[in-house]
Amino acid sequence: MINLEAPIIPWIGMGGIKLYSHISELKALLQNEKVECFLYDKFLVRYEIKGKIYLFINLINGKLFKITTLEEYKGLLFDEIYVGQKTEDMLSVETSFEYDDFEEVYVSPKGVFVETDSETETVQWISVFIKELETDDFEDGNW
Repeated sequence: MINLEAPIIPWIGMGGIKLYSHISELKALLQNEKVECFLYDKFLVRYEIKGKIYLFINLINGKLFKITTLEEYKGLLFDEIYVGQKTEDMLSVETSFEYDDFEEVYVSPKGVFVETDSETETVQWISVFIKELETDDFEDGNW
């Protein structure tokens, strides 16, 4: 069961789900929820738990490396940032965010990506991820 009001904790997880969890630990959750699965690289898969979260798994080691909120998620990042919040308000709450033109997301060195909707100027998705995501060992599953 996903706790849609649980805090979003960079480097740790959200919804009661922890980063670095092995897929076997998520089996019951994936069986009990409405889930779609997408292979988006040879060795990376995304599970979409409808309206709630995305879970990203590295197939080499079977571990969860990123979790992303979807529209039903109500938990807060840094006790103040949430899905649907105005981008301007998010940036005033957390000054460490910098916009990445290539990825088209706001990135914080504190372990979080935030994607915003340019038309409504609101937070669309919040993602937490493992520290090893940008290292050479990531794709080989050495983490």
